Amino acid sequence: MTRILGIDVGGTFTDAVLLDGGRIFTAKVTTRRGRQEESVVAAAAALGIGGVDGLAIDRFSHGTTIATNALLERKGARTAFVATAGFEHLLHLRRQTRAHLYRLGDRHPEPLVPVERSFGVRERIGPEGVLEPLDLSTLPADLGGAEAVAVCLLFAFRDPAHEEAVAAALRERFPGVHVVASHEVAPEFREYERASTTASDAYLGPVSRRYLEALAARCAEAGLPEPLVMLSSGGVATVAQAAAHPALILVSGPAGGAVGAARVARLAGVETAIAFDMGGTSTDVCWISNGRADRSRERTVGGLPIRLPTVDIHTVGAGGGSIVWRDAGGAQRAGPQSAGAEPGPACYGRGGTEATVTDANLLLGRLPEELADGLKLDRAAAERAMAGIDPRDVIAVVNAEMLRALRVVSVEQGKDPRDAALVAFGGAGPLHACELADELGMTRVLVPQAAGVLSALGLVASEERRDHVRSYVMPLADAGELPREGEADLRYKGQSFELTVPLSAPDLADGFHQAHEERYGYCDRARAIELVAIRTAEITPGPELQLTADHGRIEAVGPLRVELPGATCWVPAGWAGATDEHGTLVLERKEPLP
Repeated sequence: MTRILGIDVGGTFTDAVLLDGGRIFTAKVTTRRGRQEESVVAAAAALGIGGVDGLAIDRFSHGTTIATNALLERKGARTAFVATAGFEHLLHLRRQTRAHLYRLGDRHPEPLVPVERSFGVRERIGPEGVLEPLDLSTLPADLGGAEAVAVCLLFAFRDPAHEEAVAAALRERFPGVHVVASHEVAPEFREYERASTTASDAYLGPVSRRYLEALAARCAEAGLPEPLVMLSSGGVATVAQAAAHPALILVSGPAGGAVGAARVARLAGVETAIAFDMGGTSTDVCWISNGRADRSRERTVGGLPIRLPTVDIHTVGAGGGSIVWRDAGGAQRAGPQSAGAEPGPACYGRGGTEATVTDANLLLGRLPEELADGLKLDRAAAERAMAGIDPRDVIAVVNAEMLRALRVVSVEQGKDPRDAALVAFGGAGPLHACELADELGMTRVLVPQAAGVLSALGLVASEERRDHVRSYVMPLADAGELPREGEADLRYKGQSFELTVPLSAPDLADGFHQAHEERYGYCDRARAIELVAIRTAEITPGPELQLTADHGRIEAVGPLRVELPGATCWVPAGWAGATDEHGTLVLERKEPLP
């Protein structure tokens, strides 16, 4: 493949990257709310792609926030829930843990399905087989006007026969209603998490399908190939696969950034790194080991557990547009409220009056008065907004917030950040990276040439991927022969939660003992191990990135501001480096910290 397109649609901007023979071309357009497919076509057109006379491309990948926004804003379909009789209220009972350990008045978010649309069907399957035959006559005759139905029966992860029959009956009785069965999307034990994932998938189905079908049709009209869609797990799938189970694309955009950071790190000869993506509103961080972004089995989105493979990203509400304020105790704070792009920080000159992190960076000389995209920054407006506020205090506060996120994916997981490089991207990431690296004892920072649009570059490089899980919940010694590729979820007998160990380990039990000791500081080699699940994936590798430096060699010795395409990097005193043959600015601490 010689010409590959990646387009990432965010809430404010749509980023496009064209990789053509190793050279990168980028574009950024404003996202059209409610018509994201038009933003995709506009971004492609900005690169001269599509239309009668436009460039033809070999591959097109797309990242979207459509499912995430629909879940967070509660704008999905009217959904019903069908469970084993007696378990109709599963989504409301949850785990019966507090919403917050110490704030007793905090409430859990409302379930996606109200009690009046939660139904039971008479049947019962246990771990050893059928306990009560399925009675389809007990299915509801009226779904309360639901557009979608989630079906989650007991032990369907082990035997889906009853669930298959219920789903088939509902599709026959209610044509046009979107029906999702738990074994189709999350065939794992843990009843509440499986039900929550299935309900979310059904809830998102109609709205995501409408968008993805509109996108495919609009791309065809514009002379673009049908896109592959970024999955939360870090791979891409077809439009049809993503539309069938939109819960798989809940972390579509940030996953692209983590994949892009991993590829850039590998090109620089770095296998262990932390992806650090600081945008205008939030910051996403992810640990990278052996050249790949770490993955997790479960993620909480909008307060709801989604038990699906996902790139293990931790997000905090800190970005360049984060608004500066003081709390009740008079302490300086920044975020999570953001000025966004409209009106944006005060220095944008678009009517914003509140002080932001971007204004602080401008007053400290870390930003030029005209950005690479031609936007002229208004220093006087920044000074008015920041009156009485020390910009250095603002940087210290926002750095502390992002430092907590970096520690979550490193030291809190038993990983030493001093062994890793920090890959900084997003519009604001390179401005803060070196100072954060100092706090963590890291000595190397990588700033990609495409730092401002790295999520779109990650789409270009993504593999095609389909994940599979098979639940066991049995002694490891009784599991028999296991595949050699993939991962195993293991735990000591009697434990509630498990650790994931590669199936390629020479001795699976020994690998678990080692993982347990690394995570918790001890292991018990005499204790029986339980196999919970096996996770495998069908993978078609993505294209290899062979990036070339388009802007000549850059050498930097701090303190210095370095202007890059789409981003600006601040190199503090004690740091120095230069761009490599791929255009990545490789910075290292050359002097010990004072």
